[in-house]
Amino acid sequence: MNRLPLAVAPTEAVGSPLVNIAIFLLFVAVTLVVVFRASKNTKTAADYYAAGRSFTGGQNGTAIAGDYLSAASFLGIAGAIAVNGYDGFLYSIGFLVAWLVALLLVAELLRNTGKFTMADVLSFRLRQRPVRVAAATATLAVSFFYLLAQMAGAGGLVALLLNIQSRTGQSLVIAVVGALMIVYVLVGGMKGTTWVQIIKATLLIAGAGVMTVWVLAKAGFNLSRLLGQAVESAGNPQLLEPMVQYGASGLTKLNFISLALALVLGTAGLPHVLMRFYTVPTAKEARRSVVWAISLIGLFYLFTLVLGFGAMAYVGQETILASPGGVNSAAPLLAFELGGTLLLGIIAAVAFATILAVVAGLTITAAASFAHDIYASVIKKGEGDPEAEVKIARRTVVVIGVVSILGGIAANGQNIAFLVALAFAVAASANLPTILYSLFWSRFNTRGALFSMWGGLVSCIVLIALSPTVSGAETSMIPSADFDVFPLANPGIVSIPLAFLLGWVGTVTSRPDANHESKQAEMEVRSLTGAGAEKATVH
Repeated sequence: MNRLPLAVAPTEAVGSPLVNIAIFLLFVAVTLVVVFRASKNTKTAADYYAAGRSFTGGQNGTAIAGDYLSAASFLGIAGAIAVNGYDGFLYSIGFLVAWLVALLLVAELLRNTGKFTMADVLSFRLRQRPVRVAAATATLAVSFFYLLAQMAGAGGLVALLLNIQSRTGQSLVIAVVGALMIVYVLVGGMKGTTWVQIIKATLLIAGAGVMTVWVLAKAGFNLSRLLGQAVESAGNPQLLEPMVQYGASGLTKLNFISLALALVLGTAGLPHVLMRFYTVPTAKEARRSVVWAISLIGLFYLFTLVLGFGAMAYVGQETILASPGGVNSAAPLLAFELGGTLLLGIIAAVAFATILAVVAGLTITAAASFAHDIYASVIKKGEGDPEAEVKIARRTVVVIGVVSILGGIAANGQNIAFLVALAFAVAASANLPTILYSLFWSRFNTRGALFSMWGGLVSCIVLIALSPTVSGAETSMIPSADFDVFPLANPGIVSIPLAFLLGWVGTVTSRPDANHESKQAEMEVRSLTGAGAEKATVH
């Protein structure tokens, strides 16, 4: 599901640009007030990275939903369903099923073992410096691909609302989103970011729920009638059947399997989601967080099914593809069709809030990983000043913001659900094998971790670079180039098993680390009981 071809954009703006801007500014003002209030209690590294571990399971679960339900979920999946029918809904299924892996295998154990970042767990019983460098690099890579999706979503959304036709204008929009994100994270840290995500999740689920009821009411609360209207509008009854997009050939079927692997296994390796487990005080609250998150996320993905087919039925595929935001405009256009300018403005503001909240969560995760794992643990060898560490994190935020703005401009126009799937592939390749080996294989050692992380990360990124995603087609990021020697759009089917294999090979071909047994025993006790988790230290 790469970028879809766009027809000539309409000359009329959708809704009232003044109303849209006013609602945007209102949301920004409210959330900035929340962030500034939260910043008054952000004094220590624990406050900045983990919100002082002050959130309940319900609050954190809502924030996780806010962090996870990105622009890809609201704009990308609704658009994918509106254009591709049943096959578009496969994204929703994959994103939701992935939470079972996170709940059953990693959530509680990670929270018990770590302190601030994913690398705390991966390096607990391994050699600190090389493992932390590899983990931080993987975190930055995942965050970068995820940020591309959010920035591309911002460009498409505001282009639709303000009828910005030019690439230059859309690039300016992406820059503004990046600047706002930098302010959120610099000022509020994890506490401010968490409250923004809670607000955003509440608004997003409520807004999607209102639109879902509205669409069903228009179809007489008859889902079969809605699907029939959608098929009639599209003129293609096959859109209700599975594998229309992915079942055309053996290659497309393989591409689907690769995509499914990335979606299902990626969540448990997403550093910005894993970091949220450190904001709760106990392991019990960590479990409650995941239950809350699964409930809210599952409900939302049911809404996307109705919204996608509603957009197909009442907006039409040609109108969606011809809009400035392309396939990502399905949900806002449906809101305009249902409730006019006011509902469009509200839903667009919610979508904009979605982008800002997720971008803020990604940015603080990437900044924390660099400052905590590389600066404090590697450069300062665990003896750095916590205040200096937070200063480094804040400087890193600015750098990440600038890089994500430039990347978002390059990715503008891509289907954002597809871009997020690439981030999931990187997370599942670079992070998940090492996480599972660290938690469940007592023999696992440093060489295995380095083979797994570097091998998974490099293979995944190289395969993405050599895929049709980047070059070789009109829908590629660089359509004028042609170096797509790897035929699959998502590399998960190759890079994920390769990372597991490399982790095993690296381990069995080397000796156990020093103090292996004692560190393994300590990690096992801590991960299962939570004993000592509040005072996790560098070993």
